[in-house]
Amino acid sequence: MTFALILFSLLVLTGVIWLLDRFLLRTKRPADVNEPWWVEYAKSFFPVILVVFLLRSFLIEPFKIPSGSMIPTLHVGDFILVNRYTYGLRLPIVNKKFIEINQPQRGDVVVFHYPEDTSIDYIKRLVGVPGDELVYRNKRLWVNGVEQTLQRDGDFNYVESELRFVHTERYNENLGGRTHAVLLNPDMPQVHLGNVANFPQYEQCSYSEREVKCVVPAGHYFMMGDNRDNSRDSRYWGFVPDEMLVGKAFFIWMNFSELKRIGLSIE
Repeated sequence: MTFALILFSLLVLTGVIWLLDRFLLRTKRPADVNEPWWVEYAKSFFPVILVVFLLRSFLIEPFKIPSGSMIPTLHVGDFILVNRYTYGLRLPIVNKKFIEINQPQRGDVVVFHYPEDTSIDYIKRLVGVPGDELVYRNKRLWVNGVEQTLQRDGDFNYVESELRFVHTERYNENLGGRTHAVLLNPDMPQVHLGNVANFPQYEQCSYSEREVKCVVPAGHYFMMGDNRDNSRDSRYWGFVPDEMLVGKAFFIWMNFSELKRIGLSIE
């Protein structure tokens, strides 16, 4: 959000200078006098900034993965591309949708503005659409009364920051007919009740040591990390309003630490 605002401000500034020179300053400048440096720079940068602004506002925006909450799907250091128009075209800065295209689907990997601080962008997997009743019990997910099947797929070990070794169990989860990998840590609780915030529409959820149960409100979505026991997600801070959606992640274009990940699609 902050970068978009900076980019928009630069676009307006260079555009105003370009228009001012075209319709006013140029007519008063002697033919043998060069353009001021600030006019020359503004005219050079304006078309570049315009193209970048339009691309990242309406088509594709790059993001970098900062944490391990989406391992094994996404690794720390992955540079990804996000499709901005999948869920409809939105006005830059205000993020107001003006053209409807597709509806978010269960299983999508989504970038959105973090509800507790909209200047921060988060990425999680969408597991609940408006009207869904979700139950997370014994580290198994139920959607509208139907258990989403898990199939064991060996172990998965990784190293966190500060060189902390983490051992997890890897599963393939079938979410509404779409399969993706998730990690479960048998030594961790399914939710840390003391970390649950008093979020908007908290009354739509109920918490206990045994399960988390939520009914997704209209116009909202429920997100969870694939690294289920190392993800602060909708279980803790609630639902994501439709107006906070940024787009659907679809491609890994770079990871300087793991070059083999370049070119992977995001499922």
